[in-house]
Amino acid sequence: TSGRAVRLQRRQCGARLQHLQRRGLPLRQCRGLLRRHRHCREKQATLSPAPPRRKRRRRARSCKSREETECQRMTHIAVERNRRRQMNEYLVVLRSLMPESYVQRGDQASIVGGAIDFVKELEQQLQSLEAQKRALAHQQQHKAGRDAAPLPTAMPARASTSGGIGNACVESTSNCSSSVTEADGAPDAPPFAGFFTYPQYVWRQSPRDATTLSADESRAGVADIEVTLVETHASLRVMAPRRPGQLLRMVAGLQALRLTVLHLNVTALDSLALYSLSLKVEEGCGLTTADDIAAAVHHVLCFIHAEAEAAPQQLLAPAQ
Repeated sequence: TSGRAVRLQRRQCGARLQHLQRRGLPLRQCRGLLRRHRHCREKQATLSPAPPRRKRRRRARSCKSREETECQRMTHIAVERNRRRQMNEYLVVLRSLMPESYVQRGDQASIVGGAIDFVKELEQQLQSLEAQKRALAHQQQHKAGRDAAPLPTAMPARASTSGGIGNACVESTSNCSSSVTEADGAPDAPPFAGFFTYPQYVWRQSPRDATTLSADESRAGVADIEVTLVETHASLRVMAPRRPGQLLRMVAGLQALRLTVLHLNVTALDSLALYSLSLKVEEGCGLTTADDIAAAVHHVLCFIHAEAEAAPQQLLAPAQ
């Protein structure tokens, strides 16, 4: 007999015995039922023995005295007080470094928020100065190239009659032309190279430490894309050719991916555009890593690139 049947039989015997006692029958008439009840109880004990009780491990009581506990509490209070003092001092210094227009109130949230806006403004100015510096370098290089052009045939004769001055002039011209040749032969750094460290997609940039990156970590794309992610905030930098409506479509694509644009900087240089965006990953966004965000942005830019390439063909089709 299984243990379940034994328990059921025992329960029935006990109920029958109680019923007979309520009717006032003597206990001698119930000896058979008692024997069966006792037999079922013994059989159940043999079939399912009770598991042994595990001894509970007693936790070792800490032997700290009241003095040690009080000393530890006072140390914790002193450390916390020192941390708050340093934080307040740093906030005061941070507020003093920013213009007053960036800090409307003196609370911590306003100071930190103003610092974020100020840093973004400085980043925009730095990118603009970088573009101006590169444009000025191109102008100087072009001017130096024109100055280093070969002189007319009559010029060397006049220079030779003037003695040492003419020789110095010819020598300086040759030095200038050689320096321009060396500058032209040297590989120029791509625009805004200082703003890209380890881009996930490479168009004109190259990672600073290319020896440590594999081919999978830096892939060829239609634009230079670099994303850094900290918790739910991402920093996105994109350098791509300038196209009409590209920024609007890119922002719309980011919003469709549940990426909210908090800050946006745009710097143009000739036919290039550098976009710096601060993004917030909203709830429900399926992009959890920096590579996922970079891949999604590259997918959006591929659509924009394909539409820009197809537009001239559609315009030429009716003419043909």
